[in-house]
Amino acid sequence: MSSNDTFSRLTIDDRGVAWLTLDRPEVHNAFDDSLIAELNAHLEQLHDDAHHGHVRVVVLGSEGKNFSAGADLGWMKRMVEYDFEGNLADSRKLSQLMHRLDTLPCPTICRVQGAAFGGAVGLAACCDIVIASDKAKFCLSEVKIGLSPAVISPYVQRAIGPRQMRRFALSAEVVDAATSLTLSLSHQVVGLDELDEAVEAMIGTLLGGSPQAQRATKALLFEVAREPDSKATREHTCKVIAELRVSAEGQEGLSSFFEKRRPAWVDDTAASTKTSADTERRS
Repeated sequence: MSSNDTFSRLTIDDRGVAWLTLDRPEVHNAFDDSLIAELNAHLEQLHDDAHHGHVRVVVLGSEGKNFSAGADLGWMKRMVEYDFEGNLADSRKLSQLMHRLDTLPCPTICRVQGAAFGGAVGLAACCDIVIASDKAKFCLSEVKIGLSPAVISPYVQRAIGPRQMRRFALSAEVVDAATSLTLSLSHQVVGLDELDEAVEAMIGTLLGGSPQAQRATKALLFEVAREPDSKATREHTCKVIAELRVSAEGQEGLSSFFEKRRPAWVDDTAASTKTSADTERRS
């Protein structure tokens, strides 16, 4: 299924892989209030679909040469005319976008083909896995125009650490793809012509995991990050693994391991992929 929105697209294939695509290449996929509203609506749908197991993986990408130039110039001009309350309401919508992307129950991949500036760095930092081309560049550019990477700061600082955040948020230096790897802002860098292949390979890897276990693990990691070594966290980790061991998918996973066969969720994915390929060949 797909949407017909003006500035973005959401498609979900037979495997349960959702492709959320920014589609404003004429302005380097800069985002404004309209695009933010669209993405929030898409992510609300994806939260529900992922929670019920209809979506297994979400890939965030964009059309054109660059991933996203950050805030749209026309939008910024309008914001100059807003009062404090208007700016606060506007910022809350962007914050909602980052939070929804960050807390999607299923694994997320960010595909970065070119420049990712300003808020776009936040989008990347909210995804579980970032695969970038060797043409990618990242920049927390806000201080150059008298602003701050405020809304995205919790997510970017979590990704690169407080010490590096101080440098790059204050200097607004442009970070190349190789440096993004050392900062842990990206996980893999490949040639531009290899980017789609690398994303597809990661999708295949993620589809090999138990959907239930991935959702539980992602939720667990949020709790562990909040309180790494509290008594409550330790007890919570024990309950999570116990619940998974006795669950249907946990039993299937253990049985398939000892019986040296593929688990049911991998067979289902393979069947969906074959059906999709057959459909493409017939069309």
